[in-house]
Amino acid sequence: MTELTADYDVLLGEDVPMLDLRAPVEFIQGAFPSASNLPLMTDDERARVGTCYKQQGQAAAIALGHQLVSGEVRAGRLQAWLDWLDANPRGVIYCFRGGLRSQTVQQWLAEAGRPVLRVEGGYKALRRRLLAVIEQEFRQPGYVLAGLTGSGKTDWLGRTPLALDLEAYAHHRGSSFGHWGEPQPTPIDFENRLAIARLKQRRAGITPWLVEDESAMIGRCPLPLSLYQRMQQSPLLVLEVPFEQRVRQIQHDYVDLMQARFGNDMARLGDYLQGGLKRLYKRLGDREWRRLSAIMDEALTAQARGLGSDGHQAWITELLERYYDPIYRRHLAAKEARVVKRGDAGELADWLASRHQADTSPTTTLCSIGKDN
Repeated sequence: MTELTADYDVLLGEDVPMLDLRAPVEFIQGAFPSASNLPLMTDDERARVGTCYKQQGQAAAIALGHQLVSGEVRAGRLQAWLDWLDANPRGVIYCFRGGLRSQTVQQWLAEAGRPVLRVEGGYKALRRRLLAVIEQEFRQPGYVLAGLTGSGKTDWLGRTPLALDLEAYAHHRGSSFGHWGEPQPTPIDFENRLAIARLKQRRAGITPWLVEDESAMIGRCPLPLSLYQRMQQSPLLVLEVPFEQRVRQIQHDYVDLMQARFGNDMARLGDYLQGGLKRLYKRLGDREWRRLSAIMDEALTAQARGLGSDGHQAWITELLERYYDPIYRRHLAAKEARVVKRGDAGELADWLASRHQADTSPTTTLCSIGKDN
């Protein structure tokens, strides 16, 4: 078995388990979905070694690193790496640049009788590959799915393998009520998830892509500029859904599902819904905001009494009619020349499938990198 692997597409495209040896502060800033963080050095140890390197040079820094990670500390971390490899026999290791940290751990593991592949170029090389995917692979023709708020666009994306669910990667629905009640990924992690999803499409022989019509930001996650610019030029599919169905869809997505996500904690659900409405305060104006807030409170009270969530349809209806629909219709009118198909969920799915059936059949087999022979 070779000591290094540079098959980045296999590592990322097949979710090969990766052991990230960087310090926690580095991992938090950006990582990969299949990576686990068991660092060689803690944040404090890394900072001390970095200071030593600046003041005394590389040799002194390496010596300090070995001093800090020695004895029982080294034994404990080595055992954690061995346990991880037992649970992930296909796993590989990396540090930031594939340098001293991963080389050291690789040597210690080999001495413990557990050789392991090290990623050539480390995190930086893997990240560079994903940035290249974003820059290159969205040059292929693609589509943007549009539709009035509540049309169920996100649900519809699951009908076609061409789809990339930007909101799922961002953990946000892209609206004032869009946060999931949990932290969003860092912008780097969002880009990594998007790029990996596109890489998997291409490895499966899928050339065209489809994304939902989004603004430049999904919550706190910015879309890569190259993708956003491409979206402004791509053909539009418009999902058309009756108004009443859209009201029920929003009730389901933003009330019922969030109630379940919050473990039926009605106080938390109330804070979530009122917080989303508050974000529209400037556009609604004080009087309208207060009126809708009161309607929302009444619906929440009825819901807490076990009377169901239908009371929320009142404020949902008014927000659609007075706020969301006028804005989105103006937005869509400016793009009318790019619309290539309008229809309901079935019609759009059939139209798209008829044009790209040959582009959606898997052609790639899994690679056996790191597997025992």
